[in-house]
Amino acid sequence: MSQLIVENLSIHYSKGVKALDNVSLAVNKGECVGIVGESGSGKSTLAKVLLGLQPYKEGYIAFEGNQIVPKKKEALREYRRQVQMVFQDANSTLNPKLPIWKSVLEPLDNFKEVQPSFLNREEASRKDLAKALLKMVGLDAHMLERFPVELSGGQKQRVSIARALSLEPGLLICDEPTASLDVTVQKQILQLLKGLQEKTEMTILFISHDIRAVTFLCNQIIVLKDGLVVDWFPLEELYHEDRHPYTKALIKAASF
Repeated sequence: MSQLIVENLSIHYSKGVKALDNVSLAVNKGECVGIVGESGSGKSTLAKVLLGLQPYKEGYIAFEGNQIVPKKKEALREYRRQVQMVFQDANSTLNPKLPIWKSVLEPLDNFKEVQPSFLNREEASRKDLAKALLKMVGLDAHMLERFPVELSGGQKQRVSIARALSLEPGLLICDEPTASLDVTVQKQILQLLKGLQEKTEMTILFISHDIRAVTFLCNQIIVLKDGLVVDWFPLEELYHEDRHPYTKALIKAASF
């Protein structure tokens, strides 16, 4: 059974505009699935709905066999523990007044009952926990006392990834996590995510306008256009003649 199931999900905006139009998808445990499309395709709306940040009235969403109903607060809280997100703008997720070590631990502070397998909360100090999380994303301990303003864009995104990993989520949603970074740093973050996914076997839903990034990281690719799923295929079928014309246009524009 698929870990995440979305069936016939539709989101309407004003004047009858559909941000999402009968979107259906399924993600198996341990997969890395990419959702690609240009601006306005519905990618970010889908991410917000899947994270429980935006309610939905039409459609069905289930995670680990349990339906996700926006109005059921207790079930939604547990779902949000299991599903974490890395946003495009790391600045928006890091409190500028907190040192990095405190920001990294915020999710664990909100879910004190969580005991990740890679951290011993009973024996380690709070700073030791933060240090272990930073190490997982390739950051040194001297970063602990720094503030977000003192970090580069790539370093802040690594901190955001460390925060998301702290709860050992079953699903990590990445919404354009490399879009605001320069090309060299983009590659570093993608390599980090790929390595973490292979090491932890967590499921990743990677959302991007950049099909090159998606094909580097993901083994399944879903193409969104105007709120519709127009293509869905395994990576090895990227150049198949049956690809949707829009998919072919994205490939051509990326100059593979």
